[in-house]
Amino acid sequence: MSANPDKLPFSKIVLFAIGQFGWSIAAFAPANLLTFFYLPPEKDIPLFPSYLFQGALFFGLTIIGLINFGGRFFDAITDPIIANLSDRNKSPFGRRKIFLLFSSLPVALFSFLMFFPFHSSISTLNIITLTIAIVFYYLAITAYCTPYYALIAELGHTTEERLNISTAISITWALGFIVGNLVYALIPVFRNQFNINSTRAFQLTLAIFSIIGFIAMIVPVLFIDEKKYTDGKQSDEGLFVSLKSAFTDLNFVRFTISDLTYWISLTFLQIGISYFVVTLLKLDESMPTVLMTLLFLLSFVFYVPINIFAKKFGKKPIMIFAFGLLALVFLTASLLGLLPISQLTQGFLLVVTASMPLAVFGIIPNAIVADIADADGISTGSFKAGIFYAARTFMMKLGISIANLLFPSLLLLGKSIENPFGIRLAGFTAFLFCIIGLLLFLMYNERKILLVIKGTKNG
Repeated sequence: MSANPDKLPFSKIVLFAIGQFGWSIAAFAPANLLTFFYLPPEKDIPLFPSYLFQGALFFGLTIIGLINFGGRFFDAITDPIIANLSDRNKSPFGRRKIFLLFSSLPVALFSFLMFFPFHSSISTLNIITLTIAIVFYYLAITAYCTPYYALIAELGHTTEERLNISTAISITWALGFIVGNLVYALIPVFRNQFNINSTRAFQLTLAIFSIIGFIAMIVPVLFIDEKKYTDGKQSDEGLFVSLKSAFTDLNFVRFTISDLTYWISLTFLQIGISYFVVTLLKLDESMPTVLMTLLFLLSFVFYVPINIFAKKFGKKPIMIFAFGLLALVFLTASLLGLLPISQLTQGFLLVVTASMPLAVFGIIPNAIVADIADADGISTGSFKAGIFYAARTFMMKLGISIANLLFPSLLLLGKSIENPFGIRLAGFTAFLFCIIGLLLFLMYNERKILLVIKGTKNG
């Protein structure tokens, strides 16, 4: 590590961003397909057998919802612990890279194993093995992602450089998400090509994703010299002191709570896409893949304009607009199949409208956290980017946990073509969360953060 670190060249930004592609594709199934696999859409011929009890246990909560929530909650708790260990780490290999090295393989392995039930029918052992796989997976993904995101603030030495890195990893995350959505289309392909059932076709797809994900996750470890491109500033604060310091920053608190509402809404879209498209719009099973691929391809159109606009006018205005537009998307989602236009047109209209806010939320939040961490380090003398990103990912994972707990319960109110009430209510619930996020983000004071950073650079 150097007191005067080199600027990260574009080629290295690309190599760093490949790591994001890796964990994006490896994490796609655990984040988006657990409900799809263990509580599949109702059809005449079920796509998968029932491995877990399909009804409600208590208060409308399902087994898969509780397991998923528990895993996410465990994940959220470990975030600040890993972050603090990373912030204080003095490994000569690199205080962040050492975590990336040892977590890559477990991420890939357990993201695959959680979709291998112990029994081929409903069994308590399926609950136990799934819970174990989820716990180890979330421990590994935290050990990779938290130090990885902290590197954004350390590899980028100006707000512009951090925005460029954030843009690059947003692109590769979206590419990983596009590849992940191919699962819906690959199931029938592998099923027919290899004469296997839907479960084995699904598992084969995830095995391929895991291998690709591992290879990509290891790329930053091999090709990014952390000591050359970071200044080596560390934090000696303990876990609780660091957390207290982060959450006494009102700007950061306002941002993270608004971010929580975004992740709840986004997760409703990610785990609900097959229900919105197949049940509400009555389209073919392959259409979720087509529409989600189109969604992310269209979002790429906005990446460069968003980067330019944010540098010129600031990040806050574009975030406010994105929250409002995303709220409109979910309000529309709750009405799919009822609008006076064709089902296919409704689907395309939804993804076209969602593409711009999706691009904004993929780029801007990581850059905002990097700015907040930099301003805090300048003000306090303790540079703890890891703990800020851990706090952000804590809220992100809490949001995903809440969505994974709520969504299956809402489905119990109706997830069939004859009775889609639960699916529609899920769309409207996501709309309400977006409105709450918009109101909270209006209180974020971007000018205060930038004055601290620019004051130091000018001095």
